[in-house]
Amino acid sequence: NNMIKVSVVVPVYNVEEYIERCLESLLNQTLKDIEIIVVNDGSPDNSQLIIDKYVEKHPEIIRSFIKENGGLSDARNFGINKAQGEYIGFLDSDDWVEPDMYETMYNKAKENNFDVVVCDLKYVYDSYTVPAYSNVTNDLNSKEDIKKSMLNIYPSAWNKIYHNSLFNNGVMFKEKVWFEDVEFLFRLFPYINSIGVVKKPFVNYVQRDGAITKTFNEKLFDYIHNWNGIIEFYKSKALYKEYEKELEYCYVRYIYGTFIKSA
Repeated sequence: NNMIKVSVVVPVYNVEEYIERCLESLLNQTLKDIEIIVVNDGSPDNSQLIIDKYVEKHPEIIRSFIKENGGLSDARNFGINKAQGEYIGFLDSDDWVEPDMYETMYNKAKENNFDVVVCDLKYVYDSYTVPAYSNVTNDLNSKEDIKKSMLNIYPSAWNKIYHNSLFNNGVMFKEKVWFEDVEFLFRLFPYINSIGVVKKPFVNYVQRDGAITKTFNEKLFDYIHNWNGIIEFYKSKALYKEYEKELEYCYVRYIYGTFIKSA
């Protein structure tokens, strides 16, 4: 029984037209010791029929779970608790990844037992793509450098793999909020001792009309609540003084940037 190197958690909700491309991209990974944890978050469409078809064909790789609807964070947390891999990754079911993503990321991780490995991405629109970057320019092995990287790291969950021990710190995805990736990453930061970088655009991040990133309403205020919560978290762990300048800068930057976009 091979050690599972990477577990990829895929939350599913109303994505029947995208889920096949997503799962195919995971089944086509050059990394063989991988498990795909599909969490159907009470999806009302036919997603599960498609998932079942894949499980039937690849029972040794795909593990399928169905739970009642609780939102993206809840589905990811559910998946984390099921994951057996040495590293854990996340992929949203309307996105897809390049075939050598997890092998390259895993090999990078093993080079130096990195806690986290990051890669680049592409924004995929209907007729064109736009490159985007992790904004981590080189491998980081000191707390000081990791602290600096907080200022402009690309904050998504899905362009990274995380060593499974990071989840022993009790940091999970905050439920029922938007921008949960940012919230999660900033609470995880104090526990990250090293970050490895792969400068390849492995993730295809689909820009859908009506996707969260395109809809701005009172949910924007989740950002303020999130950041207040992050500050409280650092205070409760007696880490606030150490990270005060970085947190202040990021708080202002994220809120300013997000509200400017909506304006």
